[in-house]
Formats: sequence, structure tokens, C-alpha cells
Amino acid sequence: MSRDLVALPKVHLHVHLESTVRPESVPPPPPVFTGFGAFIEWTTAVRACLCSDADFERAAYQFCVDSAADGVRYAELTFTAAAHGVRLGTGDRPLQAVLAGLRAGARDAGIDVRLVLDHSRRRPLEWAESTVRMAASHPDLVVGFGVAGEEAPPLAPYATVVDAAAEAGVHLVHHAGETAGPASVREALRIGRAERIGHGIRALEDRDVVAELRERRVPLEVCPSSNVAVGLVPSAAEHPLPALLDAGLAVTLSTDMPAVTGRTLSAEYAAVREIFGATDDELATLAVAAVDASFAPDALKAELRADIAGWLTHHPHAAAHC
Repeated sequence: MSRDLVALPKVHLHVHLESTVRPESVPPPPPVFTGFGAFIEWTTAVRACLCSDADFERAAYQFCVDSAADGVRYAELTFTAAAHGVRLGTGDRPLQAVLAGLRAGARDAGIDVRLVLDHSRRRPLEWAESTVRMAASHPDLVVGFGVAGEEAPPLAPYATVVDAAAEAGVHLVHHAGETAGPASVREALRIGRAERIGHGIRALEDRDVVAELRERRVPLEVCPSSNVAVGLVPSAAEHPLPALLDAGLAVTLSTDMPAVTGRTLSAEYAAVREIFGATDDELATLAVAAVDASFAPDALKAELRADIAGWLTHHPHAAAHC
């Protein structure tokens, strides 16, 4: 029998706070998205439900509780802080509320959660500059900055913002190679100075981009169920996850938007087991890759690697949670 995947110590690197809010608080997603634009429309409707400090604090707290219950030990949660502050006219208060929720949730649930602050390419450059300033102001809990959203707009206008983030010690993690092709991945690496790539699945369309990712050992945050839900991959069985691994790339597994897919991170691992026939050793390798790709403290990384190895040494039992 297979080992319990909830018991597998996991690191979650690509998940958006707005797409984790419990269903009783937001509009339900449609059964099928007609494209990435339809997903953006739903996300906008969800964001409109987050209006008060209490809303943001509760969402962050519940993320910690729900993640810990799923066996996640460390997470880097993505949050669009500046856009919420502009929408509500409250500056950095949404971020402050999320940070308060994370502190309380980490304490009560026994999980370590940090933030990556993102910025949509469709929004003003000034918001990105504000995002980097906010990230640099909270080095204890904010570890990264990234450009996200629709990937067609070029990254070149963000070169100075990227440089400012790097100079401030803020890690760089950009969305690329999801809605746009491999050129967006190359741009994220060269202009965006990316230390990780959100998604990156279309890198496979260009062997030179694959080689650059492999040589630099830049990890990909791969989210199979999300890619299928938004219509970017026809089906789970056709997802390029195995091809990414076969290409020798550093691949990690995440959910992106569990409120849409209905899949926890454990369920995402279970789907890889079921659809692609991954062994427990291979799933543990994916879990370790996420540890290695994270910006967690070195001591926590060492502890997680040891605990994943311990999971493998235990006799398998029924995966009742998955």
C-alpha cells in the first residue's frame, strides 16, 4: 500500500491567498473556465469580497490552519498587496492584516508561512515600486517579489524595480511560461533575474530555454490541476510534468488556486501518483525539490529533508486522506 500523503512533510511554493479563501466567503468558481480571462474575472470578484482588515486577517489565518491540516510545514503564500491597498484606499493595511493573520495562524497551527508579494503586469509601474518597498519593509515575513498575471506584456519596464528588489535582499519569483511562450521564461531569467519561475511549463517549446533553466538550476513551480482548470493544458494526463522532469529541470509541485481546483497539496501529490504512476520515492524527491527551492531558513530546510526521509522509512499504509 502507498504511504499517506498528508503525512508527507510538504513545502508549498505557489499559492495565491485570494484563491485559498474558504468557499463560504466568496463567489463559487464556474465549473469550467473559458480561458485565462475568465479566471481573472473570477479572481476580481473574489478580491471584491475582501474589504476589511478582518477579512484579510481571517483569510491568512485560515490558510495556515488548512495548510497545516494537510501536512504542509512551510509555505510561501502569494499576495497582491499594493492592488488591494489601492482598491480600498487603505495603503499597506491589507498587508498588515495578512501579516497579523499569518503570525497568529503560524502560532496556533504550528506552520511556518512567508509571503511573496506579486504585481500584475496590467497594473501601473508605480504599484510595483510600492510592492517592493512593502516587501523590503518586512524582511521577517516577506521573502519575495514577483511580476504575475497575463504574461504577454514585456518585463523590460520592470528592470529598475527588479534591481531595487535585488538590492534590498528581496528574492525574485516571476510568473512565466504559462499563458505566454518560452520567450517569457527567458525574459524572466534575464531581465527579471528570477530565482524561481511560477509555472514555466511552456519552456519545453524552446530547447535553449530548457538548457538555460537546467544550467542555472532555476526551479519551476508547477501546478498541474490549475493549468488544466484554466484551460492551458487539455487534461491532467496530457500535462507536461513528466517531460519537465525528463528534461532534467528542477520541478516542484504546488496548487496555485486550490479553491478553484478543489485540490489540496496532498491531493495534488496524489494525482501525480495516480495519473503518472509516481512512486513514493519519486514523490519524496518532488517534496525535497520544493524544500531546496524555498527561501526557508537553512535549519528548517535540514529538518524538513530529514523528516521527508523519515516518511520514506516508515512502512506504507492506506492513504485514507487522499
